[in-house]
Amino acid sequence: MARFFLMIAAISGFFAVVIGAFAAHGLQQVLSPRAIDVVKTGVQYQMYHTLALLLVALWLHHKPATPGLKAAGLAFILGNLLFSGSLYALALGAPGWLGPITPLGGLCFLFGWLSLMFAAWRVRPAD
Repeated sequence: MARFFLMIAAISGFFAVVIGAFAAHGLQQVLSPRAIDVVKTGVQYQMYHTLALLLVALWLHHKPATPGLKAAGLAFILGNLLFSGSLYALALGAPGWLGPITPLGGLCFLFGWLSLMFAAWRVRPAD
């Protein structure tokens, strides 16, 4: 699972940079300033949670039996897809019914952070 999370973190980080650069340079003439801000918010949250997923993957690699880590990683992945993905789609003109998906992604992020907190609580001190 650690390898899977590392791979997804690498892919997610790559796309966060690509989407951010594309929004900054390729979409300025196409999208409104508000839509560009929406994309920037998506990129920002995607990168934060990509780094969190990277942390989870490295922690999981060293302590694979730590409860809560797999849930945190999966929640960060799902959060990136739902939160950032819906923001990108909405900025590019997707139908408004996608709007309620964004907060579901935010809930996934919150669940991921709570799962990470649970994992930290369960860590036993080194002997």
